[in-house]
Amino acid sequence: MVRVRFAPSPTGPLHIGGVRTALFNWLFARHHQGKFILRIEDTDVSRSRKEMVEGIIEGLRWLGLDWDEGPEVGGPYAPYFQSQRLSIYQKYAQKLVEEEKAYFCFCTPEELEERRKIFLSRGEVPVYDGRCRNLSPKEIEKFIAEGRKKVIRFKWEKPVTSFQDLIHGKIDFGQHHFDDFVIMKADGTPTYNFACVIDDHLMEITHVIRGDDHITNTPRQLAIYFSFGWSPPEFAHIPLILGPDRSKLSKRHGATELLEYRKKGYLPEALINFLALLGWSPDTNQEILGREELINSFSLKQVTKRNAIFNLNKLNWLNGEYIRRIPLKEFIPRVKETIISTFPDSKRFPPQWWEKFSSLYQSRIKNLSQLVEDSSFFFLKDYPFDKESVEEFLKKPYVPSMLKKIQQEIQKIANFKAPLIEECLRKLAEKLGLSGKEFIHPLRVALTGKKVSPPLFEVMELLGKERCLKRIERALNLLEGKE
Repeated sequence: MVRVRFAPSPTGPLHIGGVRTALFNWLFARHHQGKFILRIEDTDVSRSRKEMVEGIIEGLRWLGLDWDEGPEVGGPYAPYFQSQRLSIYQKYAQKLVEEEKAYFCFCTPEELEERRKIFLSRGEVPVYDGRCRNLSPKEIEKFIAEGRKKVIRFKWEKPVTSFQDLIHGKIDFGQHHFDDFVIMKADGTPTYNFACVIDDHLMEITHVIRGDDHITNTPRQLAIYFSFGWSPPEFAHIPLILGPDRSKLSKRHGATELLEYRKKGYLPEALINFLALLGWSPDTNQEILGREELINSFSLKQVTKRNAIFNLNKLNWLNGEYIRRIPLKEFIPRVKETIISTFPDSKRFPPQWWEKFSSLYQSRIKNLSQLVEDSSFFFLKDYPFDKESVEEFLKKPYVPSMLKKIQQEIQKIANFKAPLIEECLRKLAEKLGLSGKEFIHPLRVALTGKKVSPPLFEVMELLGKERCLKRIERALNLLEGKE
């Protein structure tokens, strides 16, 4: 059975690169009817934070990337927090020491730094010089008696110079400088390379799917596998995600923390679709793929070797497409939740109002934060007037008189519905000898403060007669210098 894992470190928020790694693992597991395991690599006690763990779990659940084993789920290989597995790593490290495949190192940071400088002064790559490799039992006892701190170093006898990657093919490390590396720190915690090997073996991980930045870790991890006589999993290193300028993805390219996308009003379905296409493509040219389509289509054979480019415009386009495809009944609750969280007083509107409001904006927005921005005039009593729109449309000689006549006509409309409002006001425009543009644009600015909005008469119906009258009065006050 295919068994894959996503193993984030809770030293910071879950970013887009990590989410894409989780997604590829999840799709691979689901495609092969395998298991997706969530493991928290929190051995860096000083930097790991509980709220980051909670954020990782919350973010993955929001996206619907459910795990078969891990926190809050359990499983046969618990615990799934590395901080709770320290005795396991210590046991296996001690085993390597006893088999003379690892050794205690008492070199101080100051000594190591001094030797590093010597290597650099000679134009050589700094490596550990094996100073403690052949300490006698008496020397070890002496250092311990002196209170010297010790780490455990892996004894690199036969370097792993190449391995076969499922995406890149053969990767050769023939020119790489290998040295005896630390597997257990002085505080009794494991290093990344050691802990992940022990856990991946004990949790029976069959495939390690991770970013290209981990390629250089692989020779060390393979060496540890071979030292125990274990068969390693298959490795697949997926391309990194870069910004449009091909630099490392950062905040300047758009939000990179997963939960920021939720705050900005992106749909999980759209984000999943977008991330799946960063470094992978289906056999077809199809760009909009639902969850089941992604599961059925996903294969490591279609993962590219080239770095993926993050394109915020494409994400916005995709998100807009998903918004338009949501059945209105499913879209309404999302709209209500988004709007009420920003404008609590909007709770007072009845269900039919929310239905009309949602249908008015569903085809016009690319994300739900845009909905808040574009529709804010509905919920703000003192909605702002766009200065350019005021100058362009409201400050025309005929507008004050026109607005007063509109007030009089609105007063006469008993059934304040869009078709009747339109019929009444278009007759007025004709009577005043005004074109549609001359009539509608100033009225829109008066009612919304903007020169762009959904169809004006539908907007007026949703605002209601009394609010329309008050807003026209406010616009007149503005023109008279009273606002």
